[in-house]
Amino acid sequence: MSAGRIVAIIAGVVVGLISIGFLIAGAFLTIAYAVTAEDDGYFDTSPKRFSTATVAITTEEADLTADPAPPQWLWDSIDFSLRFRVVGSAQDVFLGVGREADVDAYLGSAAYDQVREIRPSESVQYRSFPGTSSIEPPVDQDFWVAAAAGSGPLDVVWDVSEGSWVVVLMNADGSPGVVADVAVGAKSAILLPIGIALLAIGFVLFVIALVIIVLAAVVGRSAAEERSAAEALPARPEPVLVEAAIDSPLSQWLWLVKWFLAIPHYIVLAFLWIAFVVLTFIAFWAILFTGRYPEGLFSFNVGVLRWSWRVMYYASTGGLGTDRYPPFTLSDVPDYPAHFNVVYPERLSRGLVLVKWWLLAIPHYIVVGMLVGGAYGWGVDRRWGGSVWTGGLLGILVLVAAVILLFTARYPRPLFDLIIGLNRWVLRVAAYAALMTDRYPPFRLDQGGSEPAIAEYADRS
Repeated sequence: MSAGRIVAIIAGVVVGLISIGFLIAGAFLTIAYAVTAEDDGYFDTSPKRFSTATVAITTEEADLTADPAPPQWLWDSIDFSLRFRVVGSAQDVFLGVGREADVDAYLGSAAYDQVREIRPSESVQYRSFPGTSSIEPPVDQDFWVAAAAGSGPLDVVWDVSEGSWVVVLMNADGSPGVVADVAVGAKSAILLPIGIALLAIGFVLFVIALVIIVLAAVVGRSAAEERSAAEALPARPEPVLVEAAIDSPLSQWLWLVKWFLAIPHYIVLAFLWIAFVVLTFIAFWAILFTGRYPEGLFSFNVGVLRWSWRVMYYASTGGLGTDRYPPFTLSDVPDYPAHFNVVYPERLSRGLVLVKWWLLAIPHYIVVGMLVGGAYGWGVDRRWGGSVWTGGLLGILVLVAAVILLFTARYPRPLFDLIIGLNRWVLRVAAYAALMTDRYPPFRLDQGGSEPAIAEYADRS
């Protein structure tokens, strides 16, 4: 694969990661809006106990000034408001919002506590300001922009605007010893439009990422590459080729970090497998109506399985049989020790396409589930290239082989043959379930790094 195509794939992955960020943020905002719609659209915190022996509890100033000042239409469009809800108090309390300068002048030399830190499972932390214990009742002041007094429950709604503001909690008569449970909620009319916009941007970027990755992986493949992939398939009864060879020598310890080294591949494969699923869905309808699997889609999907097999063989349940880093390409690499291919079917059954992937393949799914560790392991292996430990038979066997390699510097050949045979079974089922062939996978363990020759099949029949 050329350097330009590799750069394009990396760019596609970066765009894809950005799109996922937009989609997550958009989903969070829209779901949050839907959840809070029944409570007038407010996001509410859990009530918190605020108490002091002084005459007042205040927040630190909220400085919402800017230079130059934003236009009023911007504040109107944001339409951001806070709701302070006093849910419980032993006596009449007062809660108000005022400009910092007015609050400072009002409190004057009185003793009060300022909220310093609020943690969910701990008591509120305060910063104390000493002074006198007498002050005029807050209800007699006229500078509050939002206020309410009583024994609760009380709601104080403040439409946030430019300025430097302070929230004050006091007894209604200004006496010391304030105790109240207060919850805070926030609401903005622009929340839902932002959420929808983020979802739209994320979807567009995601489509762009898929297009970049697919085009970079498929477009530009030379005819020589296609012929090489086709010539790699010897004449044989089975349409699916799965082969591998052990590198010699193998590092005794590199397998411990291969899963980490392969992370770039896992990221690319995540997007490739999304494209794989979409293209398989398209191919389903093409086969149903025409009896043919579109050749371009077929080449791409075979390439995704091939890429996955190389990564599995390098870093996970494929066998850990090579220390050579997998290439970033959908094409077959003749000198790489792991190969996968499927013979292109000129015609496919339009009837079988309706049942083979969900009904006929069920017996194989049961076997594959045991090999790779259940439905979860099967999904991980197909989409991400697997993991060193899936809990299934393949995970156990590969782990045993890795430990033997660590302590003896050799890979037992019989164990390697068994691991490749099991992976060959899994990949044959994957190709069948992905509608790439009508040939039902055999219930047969063809062990070894090379595909069995035609004579060997004849001997078994």
